[in-house]
Amino acid sequence: MGKSVTPKVEGGLLVAITVILGAVSFLLPIVGAFVEFFCAVPLAVLTTRQGIGRGLNATVVSFILLAMLISPIPALRLMLGFGLCGVALGWSVRKNFNAVRIFFTLLVVSSAAQVFTLVLLIAVMDVNLIDTQIELIRESFAESFAMYEAMGVDAQRIAEAKSQVEPALKTLALIVPTLMMTTALMTATATWLTAHWIFPKLQMKLPTLPPFAEWRFPVLFFYTATIGGLGLYWGLTRGWTEIQMISLNLLLVSGFIGLIQGFALLSALFDRHNVSKFVRRLIYVVLMLNLFFIQLVAITGLIDMLFDYRKKFFRD
Repeated sequence: MGKSVTPKVEGGLLVAITVILGAVSFLLPIVGAFVEFFCAVPLAVLTTRQGIGRGLNATVVSFILLAMLISPIPALRLMLGFGLCGVALGWSVRKNFNAVRIFFTLLVVSSAAQVFTLVLLIAVMDVNLIDTQIELIRESFAESFAMYEAMGVDAQRIAEAKSQVEPALKTLALIVPTLMMTTALMTATATWLTAHWIFPKLQMKLPTLPPFAEWRFPVLFFYTATIGGLGLYWGLTRGWTEIQMISLNLLLVSGFIGLIQGFALLSALFDRHNVSKFVRRLIYVVLMLNLFFIQLVAITGLIDMLFDYRKKFFRD
């Protein structure tokens, strides 16, 4: 924004941009999914330049305008998710946080927004959204099986597929917390990446994350993965659904963190031996396409949290 533009005018323009992006993300199914990722940026810019108070006010105004233009529910979801992430990003930049702390703040805010949105929608609509979504998935499978039967697909193969649906849906119900965390991570990542692209174009600075080969996570995740594995065994063998749910989510989240650290360790190994980008990408693709390799990389990453292989073996 130019120096002649007053803070009020700048704030109004950024709110207008947020509303336009939000409306487009709702009204255009395919393009909108991409446009949604940019909804946090105007509020991040406003908060960075004018403070968290202006940023929160702009978020409320954007929600009201979007609720009138499209619908209150999607407007609420958008502003609680991307809107608050934008404000959190701008506040973190004003506080001179480093890149890791900024991203962690985004993840915490996004996770809290996911939980609050779910609780609020359940309270307002008086419907268990989780059960509703699972029932919709079950009906979708039933329609698909009916279509296959009409097409003359072998009845035994359809029966085998049907027998796998219910266990999968039960598992899906157990990992809802992990799915919410995944959504929060996607929102935080989208906010970070879009802001990192837009901020320099506006002559604004945003810290950069350390090189991927240097990424390390606390050893806490090694222990939570261990507890999750033991708890899952106890839950399955003794029929303790609550223990099973908590342990499964602990194991999945910790395993995902271990997977990231495992690939970071692999990246450090590639850097040390000057492996070409093409070969790196090829190896990454091969590893990601095989479930056994994914688990192996995740376990390696978790163990690396405990022993720090890069410190022990990559010394010059």
